[in-house]
Amino acid sequence: MDTSGNAAILEIKDVTKYFGTVAALKSMQLSVMPGRVHTILGENGAGKSTLMKILAGVYQPTSGSILMDGKPYAPANPQDAARAGLTIVFQELSLCNNMTVAENILATREPSTIGFINDKALTRKAASIVADLKLPVAVTEKVGDLSIAQRQLVEIAKGLSVDAKVVILDEPTSSLSDNEAEILFEIISQLKARGVAVIYISHRMEEIMRLSDDITVVRDGSYITTRDKNETTIDELIALMVGRDMDAIYPARDVPAPAMSAKPILGVDGLSRDGEFENITFDVRPGEILGFFGLIGSGRSEVMNALFGMKRTSGSISIDGKQVTISSPVDAIDRGIGFVTENRKEEGLVLSHNVEANISMVALKDYSGTFGFLKRRRERLAADAEVKRLAIKTGSLQTIVGSLSGGNQQKIVLAKWLLTRPKILILDEPTRGVDVGAKFEIYKIIRQLAAEGTAILLVSSELPEIISMSDRVVVMSEGRVTATASGEQMKPEKIMSFATGFVS
Repeated sequence: MDTSGNAAILEIKDVTKYFGTVAALKSMQLSVMPGRVHTILGENGAGKSTLMKILAGVYQPTSGSILMDGKPYAPANPQDAARAGLTIVFQELSLCNNMTVAENILATREPSTIGFINDKALTRKAASIVADLKLPVAVTEKVGDLSIAQRQLVEIAKGLSVDAKVVILDEPTSSLSDNEAEILFEIISQLKARGVAVIYISHRMEEIMRLSDDITVVRDGSYITTRDKNETTIDELIALMVGRDMDAIYPARDVPAPAMSAKPILGVDGLSRDGEFENITFDVRPGEILGFFGLIGSGRSEVMNALFGMKRTSGSISIDGKQVTISSPVDAIDRGIGFVTENRKEEGLVLSHNVEANISMVALKDYSGTFGFLKRRRERLAADAEVKRLAIKTGSLQTIVGSLSGGNQQKIVLAKWLLTRPKILILDEPTRGVDVGAKFEIYKIIRQLAAEGTAILLVSSELPEIISMSDRVVVMSEGRVTATASGEQMKPEKIMSFATGFVS
């Protein structure tokens, strides 16, 4: 779509990619203009990642052609792509946790003197890049000591540290707060002003409608259409993406929320940890969805880690009216608590293991027989039941989890905990990095669990998700609870004012 009067900087013509006999892409088309943001929209498994990896030189197409500046473009590897003027910021972090921010940003491009890395020059150059991008990270810190959001910012800095004609951003805001996302949006504006073409991948519809100039929809590996942002709507895009109309992104409750007079299943009183959070007090009832909202650094995820026994704290925790001590995740699981962490790749899954092993790993003791030997048939049947219950798309229980889409991986993390039949389920960013269709399915699962009496603690940085899915919302700012919102208080502007610590 040439709406700028210029020639396309990048053209993809009839690109097909087969893995064995499976077609991941089928005659893909794309025309990307300089100085514009071109969003690629599609469900997980639609072929977006395969297409981006072809552009970055990770994969080679089976057939078709690609032109950059009107010339054939066929990178053999990411270094070739970078030399040709294309850089990509992947959603899955490619950082080395034992290296500093500076070392990660300039990896393989370190300034050197007579063959030795010049550490001072390295630090200065990285600090200049970070300062230009206005990123709130220190270049001398080890990446392993940073939060997920800070690591995402470092990944962005690494990708943008190379001059490029085309920049691909793959779910760049999936771990960012609203304030950090605004920094990225300003960077994108600067890239456009310089004539750089930005290929953008996101599942956040409001964000897409704000940033995009052109939007291409892909489904099941095939090109569907390209729309000018100003000539389409969110509803139309969702219908094109999933191949069906969705009455609502957030499913309604089938069962009323529990009354406030009901006895809480979990009570937290004065929970504190030096430097992270202070005097956290709340309760949740069976069948209630209690949302937790706060900007990055508010302490919401740290509180969830503490409830799961991963941090030492002061204060008290009670379950079913009885005070309990939770000193480890084993204690938490024994007390009926499950925890879907925000970082599914590192903390929720063993990517090199198969679907069955990942689903059953927490509940293995339930399938142990005499002398500790596993009852494999019972384990397999239980895992298969969860695959069917959550509509997980996998070839078989033996499929390696790392080969599945993000949405299906997230469902497997859910299945793992559902197999333990938790009374209390902590969900920390349960829809991070998954598409609208997969989100809708995860929301239905959450609703079903609540209807069955499971108490849900839902942590999310997406305000529409928190407001639409929660019965009440605990708002945090700088390690403290600033409000517990319900009813008329559950409005975006009100919750955001509590989250920023400014209450009018």
